[in-house]
This record gives sequence, structure tokens and C-alpha cells, in this order.
Amino acid sequence: MTDPLAPLLSAIAAHDKAALAALYRQLERPLYRFILSRLNDPHEAADILHDVFMEVWRSAGRFEGKSKVQTWVFGIAWRKVIDLRRKTGRMDMPGETPEIVDDSADTEAALLAGQEAAHLRHCLDELGDEHRMAITLAFYEDMPYGQIAEVARVPEGTIKTRIFHAKKLLLRCLSGRVTREVAG
Repeated sequence: MTDPLAPLLSAIAAHDKAALAALYRQLERPLYRFILSRLNDPHEAADILHDVFMEVWRSAGRFEGKSKVQTWVFGIAWRKVIDLRRKTGRMDMPGETPEIVDDSADTEAALLAGQEAAHLRHCLDELGDEHRMAITLAFYEDMPYGQIAEVARVPEGTIKTRIFHAKKLLLRCLSGRVTREVAG
């Protein structure tokens, strides 16, 4: 199976700005979501997104084709996020969710859905960096374990183990809320 983004990266290596724009259009949204899920700051996420594509422009010629282009680009993003977090000394993730007031007829349903989403974000924030990254790429970006392993630069078995443990931790966190609600 051939990588549909490989020709774009080859063209970028030859300094084709239109190819960079095409790759950007293909990967902008999923990459931005991934970065934002790691930083929870839209401004920093936009800055990192820009830095990632600048790095793609500079290093496209060094791409060896050992992975899919998407995996390679997500790997660049992952390393830039980690570098930023190390530089700023911020190893935890901000998880504050602004309150939204809704006057519609389905306010209660929307409020419950918002609370569930906020609790899920809280549970994801409780995970360690490696677990959170693996879960985010697997379930929000639909990336296969092999690609996640390439992004994280670890064996595929390590990713499977991280996802297994992350799912158990998430289940414990999420079921803890249900238990508290029933008891309370």
C-alpha cells in the first residue's frame, strides 16, 4: 500500500510551496486537534502547528520513508509539544473548562453531556503523558498502533500495553464518578 502523502513530501523536499500548502490542508485539522489535546491552549497549539510545518519544510529531504508521512509529521508535533512543556516546566495539563449557560429546552441534557465531557477530560488529564498520547492518537485520530509506536519511537507492544493500562485507568476514573453519584 502506497502512502498518498509521499509525493507531496517529495515535492516539498524540492522546495515546492504548493505541495506544502496541499500537505497543510490534508493534516492541519487532525494535527491541530492532537496538539491542542496535549496543550489545551489554542494559541500555543497554533504556534506549534506552524513550527511543525516549518520543520517539515526544512527536513522533508531527510524523510526516509520508513513510516507514513502522517506518522512522521505527528512525531514532529509530539516532540515539539514535549520540548515546549520541558522548556516551560509545565508537565501537567490545564483542564479548566469554562462554564456555558444555555437557556434552550434541552438545557439539562446539554448540561449532563457537558459534565460528562468535562469528567472525561479530567480523567484523560489524570493519565501520564505517554498514556494520554497513545489514547489520543488511537481514539481521536484513529491511528493504528504501529503508527502510534512510530510517533512515540517505542515498540508497538509498548503502545498496546500503554493503551491497555490507560483504558483501565480511564474506566476506574469514570466508574468512580458513577459510584460517587449513586452513593451521593
